Amino acid sequence: MSRFVDKLSFFDRRSSPMEEAEDIPRNGFLHMHHHQQQPHHSGLLMQPQPSPPTKQTSFTLAQLLKRVNDARSDASSPTSSPSNSHYTIELGASVPGSTTSELSEHMHAVGRGEDGPLLPFVLKFTDLTYSVKQRKKGSCLPALPFRSGEVPQPEAPRMKTLLYNISGEAREGEIMAVLGASGSGKSTLIDALANRIVKESLHGSVTLNGESLDSNLLKVISAYVMQDDLLYPMLTVEETLMFAAEFRLPRSLPTKEKKKRVQALIDQLGLRGPANTIIGDEGHRGVSGGERRRVSIGVDIIHDPIVLFLDEPTSGLDSTSAFMVVKVLQRIAQSGSVVVMSIHQPSYRILGLLDRLLFLSRGQTVYYGPPSALPSFFLDFGKPIPDNENPTEFALDLVKELETMPDGARDLVEHNKSWQKRLGPKMKHTDGHGEKPSLSLKEAISVSISRGKLVSGATDVSTVVVPSEKSSPGGAVSKFANPFWIEMGVLTRRAFINTKRTPEIFVIRLAAVLITGFILATIFWRLNDSPKGVQERLGFFAIAMSTMFYTCSDALPVFLNERYIFLRETAYNAYRRSSYVLSHTIVGFPSLIVLSFAFALTTFFAVGLDGGAEGFFFFVAIVLASFWAGSGFATFLSGVVTNEMLGYPVVVSTLAYFLLFSGFFITRDRIPRYWIWFHYLSLVKYPYQAVMQNEFSDPGRCFVRGVQMFDNTPLAALPAALKVRVLRAMSTSLGVDIGTNTCITTGPDFLAQQAVTDLTKWDCLWITVAWGFLFRILFYIALLLGSRNKRR
Repeated sequence: MSRFVDKLSFFDRRSSPMEEAEDIPRNGFLHMHHHQQQPHHSGLLMQPQPSPPTKQTSFTLAQLLKRVNDARSDASSPTSSPSNSHYTIELGASVPGSTTSELSEHMHAVGRGEDGPLLPFVLKFTDLTYSVKQRKKGSCLPALPFRSGEVPQPEAPRMKTLLYNISGEAREGEIMAVLGASGSGKSTLIDALANRIVKESLHGSVTLNGESLDSNLLKVISAYVMQDDLLYPMLTVEETLMFAAEFRLPRSLPTKEKKKRVQALIDQLGLRGPANTIIGDEGHRGVSGGERRRVSIGVDIIHDPIVLFLDEPTSGLDSTSAFMVVKVLQRIAQSGSVVVMSIHQPSYRILGLLDRLLFLSRGQTVYYGPPSALPSFFLDFGKPIPDNENPTEFALDLVKELETMPDGARDLVEHNKSWQKRLGPKMKHTDGHGEKPSLSLKEAISVSISRGKLVSGATDVSTVVVPSEKSSPGGAVSKFANPFWIEMGVLTRRAFINTKRTPEIFVIRLAAVLITGFILATIFWRLNDSPKGVQERLGFFAIAMSTMFYTCSDALPVFLNERYIFLRETAYNAYRRSSYVLSHTIVGFPSLIVLSFAFALTTFFAVGLDGGAEGFFFFVAIVLASFWAGSGFATFLSGVVTNEMLGYPVVVSTLAYFLLFSGFFITRDRIPRYWIWFHYLSLVKYPYQAVMQNEFSDPGRCFVRGVQMFDNTPLAALPAALKVRVLRAMSTSLGVDIGTNTCITTGPDFLAQQAVTDLTKWDCLWITVAWGFLFRILFYIALLLGSRNKRR
């Protein structure tokens, strides 16, 4: 083992002062002074001492912990003793009402002793077990009876265990890596620790500093970096991180300080070069894969979370990029965070950055401990690691080989259990930490806030309330860092930037509306007031209003493209779902106004519709209301369906049904009673009736005069003179003078014939607007119910 450690010099994680100086500070918050003290005043943390009026140096939490550990190391040297020196931490960014003195006294009491330094945060998980129901495979037909002599095959178990009694702990300042082959349960374990599995399905306990984690509290002190890089492609690296800072950091923090924090994070992540480069996607060239991965991590650590979960952060990266990512994670851990990550196969260099390894095989633990103990573990198992071979590669190959055996990796699982019982306590004592008790959860969080971490937007330690069993979980912590109007403003600004940088989307929509309007204008050019003109007007109105809704189907992919970004950001309370819905509405509305005027100007005057200026603006209003309702309907469906292939058939077929029951093909009084409810649910009904009444509501306007009553009948083929003679004969028979200029049918008469007199045009307008609001409320409910983001 010693020979192996000598070869892997990177297992020594003690950095030089020059290396520590290269770490990017997180906005001060900590100042450290060295004082001489009498022997009877031993302790780790004391009350802040008055500092001289000289310029002080700020330290990161990683630097502070290193100085403290160095002080302990120096205390054992002949030139110093633990009784003549101590370190005092000054909270340079302390705020009124902080409980620093109480925390100092407690930490002084707990830290008394020489077994090891204090552990502010310890994430411990015990006997985690997770099973899922397994669907039956095969035909849906009932099973046939067995033939004589045929041996029945055993049925597969209905429950499949993905995690089986997994235990371990992750500590502040360390990286715990979960390893295993594909399907071993790595991502499932990360989800279990991150509270992404419903409590009813997960058995076991997950505690932080010995206290069960409330779901709301975990969301505000932790972050989860998904395996996929879910970022807006048209935003630059700096803009992406700045928007994350505006979501995560509280309103009380000045914008100047937020920018400083973003710039420091850019330097820490090694993104100074591509800071002004867009993220990019398949159609736009942007940053590299490793840089995109580091941006994804930066988005989730901008608020300096206490616990950081990462699912395969090095997946798809080359060796150098993967090492840089894990190096960043090491700095994050050393700054006072608990880092838990899953990784498939770390290289030699990455292995040197990891502190704890947890190997899984089909949901069971086959090894748990530090990387340096791997050689002795497998030597004790009878499978020594060859020289110059990566220990993790050897372990993964061995586990894969064992899994092909009938008993699987059972022997290795049992060996790990016995090895933990024999050597586990000894390793805990010799790994530099000992069995020291940690702070209570509330006190540890308060210390972290005092040191610069912004938990739930709190900058005052007195505002931290950790949920207890007796307290209500909902009012224990503030879920969001900012009020909803701040979130809505930031979301709206981000969406406008994305829209501005993708003008082709709006241009295509505008072109589609203009082309549609041009075609309708040329087909229905200057319609007259004859019966044929009336019928043509009906066709124009039906096609025009239904086209408005079909055109709005392009709103379907807007949210579908952002769906997983939305899920990632709202899973840990970056902003409220209501803020997203409101900003989504605000951003989309100006384009609807432009499209409405474009369509109205193209068609209203060319077709020769009635009403003058008042009629024109009402036509614009009802077209806008149609766009509003149609986009709301498509937006609602985008919150229900999961992809465009499912969404478009639903939109197209539903709009076809709306047109069928709108009253154009069959009037309201002719629709069967069992379908009349669909008539009132039709989105096309109300705009169609509104434009009909806007066109035919004038009683002084006549559409059928004299012999025009024979149009659209077999008598229309008669000569004009014969039509006049028939008209005179009818007048004589009826005793009513009907001349060639006598008005037979006015606009209101025609409305009565079409059965569109149940509502006024203004009623139809407001109902259409109400539909738009209703669909957006339903969209919000769909997001509320469909974005739990938890396994069952």
